[in-house]
Amino acid sequence: MLGPLLRFLSACGGTSPHAPNAPSPASADEGRDGLLWWRDLARCAAGDLSAALVQANHVLEDQCRLHSAPPLGTLLALLDGHAGHAAARFACDHLLPNLRDAAAGPRGVTEAAIRAAFAATEGAFIAEVSSQFDAHPDAATVGSCCLLAVIHNRTLFVANLGDSRAVLGRKPARGSGGQIVADQLSSEHNANMEPVRQELLAEHPDDPQIVALKHGVWRVKGIIQVSRSLGDAYLKDAKFNTDQIKPKFRVAEPFSRPIMSADPSIVSRSLQPTDCFLILASDGLWEHLSNQEAVEIVHSNPRAGSAKRLIKAALQEAARKREMRYSDLMRIDKKVRRHFHDDITVIVLFFNHDLLAKGNAPVQPLSIRCPLDN
Repeated sequence: MLGPLLRFLSACGGTSPHAPNAPSPASADEGRDGLLWWRDLARCAAGDLSAALVQANHVLEDQCRLHSAPPLGTLLALLDGHAGHAAARFACDHLLPNLRDAAAGPRGVTEAAIRAAFAATEGAFIAEVSSQFDAHPDAATVGSCCLLAVIHNRTLFVANLGDSRAVLGRKPARGSGGQIVADQLSSEHNANMEPVRQELLAEHPDDPQIVALKHGVWRVKGIIQVSRSLGDAYLKDAKFNTDQIKPKFRVAEPFSRPIMSADPSIVSRSLQPTDCFLILASDGLWEHLSNQEAVEIVHSNPRAGSAKRLIKAALQEAARKREMRYSDLMRIDKKVRRHFHDDITVIVLFFNHDLLAKGNAPVQPLSIRCPLDN
């Protein structure tokens, strides 16, 4: 457990305080250019990894964690914070050790273990918020989307809260052409999607205003777009819905049960030889690229720098939409940059089926955490 909430609400800087999970030393494949950070290519037990992140907010709200070592296998965590960075950083620190604890039994990583790790992380964060609420009430309005992929014993698990996305690039079936196929694996929890609104209405039949259209955007209680997240304590326990939090977060009507959920959608699949790579990205990427565009960019270029290449493609599209040059967009500083695009984090994992078939093949353990700020 971290110390008082002041630690992760304070100024940016430093790395994860948990020494056993400390990131691997910087390599020649790692670099920064202004607000952009990348790791071009790294070998792990499941294959080759590429990761990149570009900052737009004044304080970086995205986080990512890449970990590959026995007994968990390969774990990729992508956190996209909102209303602040605290929940994303907390989850980045705690989700991995919580999954290690939950998967300590003979069955290892299972859907139940992943769900338990999410619940433990959520419970610990809400407890921190509660303990500091009188001094720091804004902590109750901070939350994070969470996308997790785990490759364990040749099984791929994808768990999601919020609207980040996991897309699989796979070879097409024989005789169906040579184009790479994009399969979206994650379920998104965004009130702009009709199925999500119907789910919320079914879960809250006594509240016809559980979703409201505000400024042309559907939002939960007219406040937030995502329906599931880590944090956002003010929409999970009425004791945080007080005049201590900012008026824009206040829920007018009293409520007795959580409005939002921290229960992830989880899918699992046995990896097939036709599965080529997996893309994990925060919604900032998908605002500008389709699933198919993303997999084609990865498939038609060298592996090294794949994540950075996707971010550049998204930023070029963001610049085009605003009728400006890419070079001009890249000169805009953080905070002002948020008017043009969101923080964007991308992880690409290229599956090595020979390595996966060998099980416990001797591969150097890997642990990477993106920078806390650029």
